[in-house]
Amino acid sequence: MTRSALKFLVPAIALLMVGCRTAPIFEVQNNPIVASRAVSMSEVEQTIRQAGASLGWQMLPRGSGSIEGTLTLREHRAVVDIKYDTKSYSIKYKDSSNLNYDGSTIHANYNGWVQRLDNTIRARLTGL
Repeated sequence: MTRSALKFLVPAIALLMVGCRTAPIFEVQNNPIVASRAVSMSEVEQTIRQAGASLGWQMLPRGSGSIEGTLTLREHRAVVDIKYDTKSYSIKYKDSSNLNYDGSTIHANYNGWVQRLDNTIRARLTGL
């Protein structure tokens, strides 16, 4: 292989490796709802749905205390289950496509998306 070919091949391989980084799945477990007053189930549901929608998530109620959130970006899709009551909420992985999920790790971008969702939900619930 010539030196000029290596100048292009090595950075291309490095770029591919960075683009495929994975990490353990980030989940939110029983995050407490801290509000200035007692909140109702409908207020919690509405707040979680609005928080997700503001970040581009499709938020679909799935019964009392349950919302399914789906985020689609380009060819990537992440689906989470959000369980909640008037005291806490949890966000757990449900499904994905094109995110290299292997049963315990997933593309690192997924974690950022869920962390932003969690931060936005927490901030909006605090404002109640």
